[in-house]
This record gives sequence, C-alpha cells and structure tokens, in this order.
Amino acid sequence: MSDPERFKGSVYALLAYGAWGFSPMFWKQVSGVPALETLGHRVIWALLVFFLLLRLRGRAGELPGAIRDPRTRRAFALAAGLIAFNWCLYVYAVSSSHIVESSLGYFINPLLNVALGMIFLGERLRTWQWVAVALAAAGVIQMSASGVGVPWIALGLALSFGLYGLVRKTAPVDALLGSNLETLLLLPVAVIYLGWLFATGRAGFLGADTHTRVFLVASGLMTALPLLWFSNAARRLPLKTLGFFQYLAPTCQLLLGVLVYGEPFTGVQLKSFAFIWTALVLFTAESQWHRRRTRRAVV
Repeated sequence: MSDPERFKGSVYALLAYGAWGFSPMFWKQVSGVPALETLGHRVIWALLVFFLLLRLRGRAGELPGAIRDPRTRRAFALAAGLIAFNWCLYVYAVSSSHIVESSLGYFINPLLNVALGMIFLGERLRTWQWVAVALAAAGVIQMSASGVGVPWIALGLALSFGLYGLVRKTAPVDALLGSNLETLLLLPVAVIYLGWLFATGRAGFLGADTHTRVFLVASGLMTALPLLWFSNAARRLPLKTLGFFQYLAPTCQLLLGVLVYGEPFTGVQLKSFAFIWTALVLFTAESQWHRRRTRRAVV
C-alpha cells in the first residue's frame, strides 16, 4: 500500500478514535436527559445518517435483501440488543460521572476479545496471551477486593462490546450495511418508547433547552461518523497499526474524567489500571513478535 494511502488511513484512525475518546464531552451535553431516552434519539437519528450514507453509495437496494434473510436477521437482532445496551450504559456512565470506570472497560476490551475468541471460536491462546489475560483479570479482582467494589460499568461495557464484536465477526455483512440493519431493528422499540414519553408528558426533550435538543439530534452524526472513519482506516492500515490506535480512545476518556471533570483516581484504581496497562503492553508486544515470526517462517 502506498504511503499516501497509509497517511490517509492514519488520519481516519485519529478521527475515529479521537471522536470516541472525546465523546464524553458530547454526551455531557445531554446529561439532563435520561439515558434510555437519549438511546431512543440516538437510534432514530443514527438510522437517518446511516441510511443516507448507504444511499449516497448506491447501496440502499441491499437493505431489503439483508433484512429478509433469516440468518442475517437473527444475527443482527442480537447485535442490535448488545450495542443498544452498550450505548445506553455508556451514556449513563458519562452522565453519572463514571468516565474513568468506562475507560477501564475499553482498556479491558482487547484482552476480553481474545478470551471470547477462545471460548466461542475455538481459537487457542498462546502462553503470553494467557499471562496478559490473567494480569487483566488480576487488576479487576484487585479493585473489587480493595473496597472500591466490582467495576460493573467497566465489565458491562467490555462484555457487551466484546460480544457485539463477536456477533459482527460472524455475520456476513459489512460495517455500513450492518449498522443500518441494527438501527432499523431497534427503530420500532425506540419510536414506541419515545412516543410513550411524549404522550405522557415525561419526555426530557420537551423540557430541554435548544442546546440539549440540538445535541440529541446530532447524536446520529456522533454515532455514524466515527464508524465511517474507522471503516476507512481499516481498509488502509495494517491490523497491527490499527491496534495501536485503539488505546487512544480509553486514554482520552481517562484523562478527561480526571483532568476535566474532576473524577477521583485513587491509589487502588491506579494499581488496577497498572495491572491492565501491563497486560496490554505484554499483549501488544507478543502479538507484534508473533506476526514477525510468522512472516519470517512464510518467507
């Protein structure tokens, strides 16, 4: 691949992971709206953006065929449920000042993906991968046993996103079409729920100021654009390069939580994060070494 294409891929990766990393600043703007209601708006406006992108690429005709296929429909019904839970939990974490804990979930996620691949796809873990997963587990256990409590938000985010990635990995549909399917399947629930809130006068949107309403509508762009940037980056960058960028998002979230929003970062949390950061360094180094060794063996 040419250097200009790699450069474009790096820019797209920075845009995608930067947007996800700074997303707490966006979701803080709608923190006065309940997380479930925010989720409903996110589904509706994201579907509009996803469908517009699909139409601009001349692929809108693929959607009916995909939704009619029973296997695809079942897979994406499950994926839709998992991503809806993840979105809602993340918005709740931001609005309730648990940004630091949410960042922990996305630091754990790459290691959890390896464990899920072993459990569900029959993939074998190499020795140092086992060590990395064990270190991450030790970090979570250390936090739970030190009086801080089980980091349920972090575990919920990591597990839901990990399982979501597992379902998407086995589904025969690309990112853009898949995102259209997910939000389309969630649309009836979102419309019914928001309709009930409006009908009973409980909708936070009704009492919100213009600023909040604009951000609720813009949640569609906040959902769709990073995914589009990520897809463009994935086509232009080697997996090993893209892997380094994935730590940008939780790092930005952690720094935002501590430095901007004043969330506590205690010694207990630092010890737990140290376990997980060590696991990630070990995991990344082992993966790089294994790729180079495999490449030399093939040559």
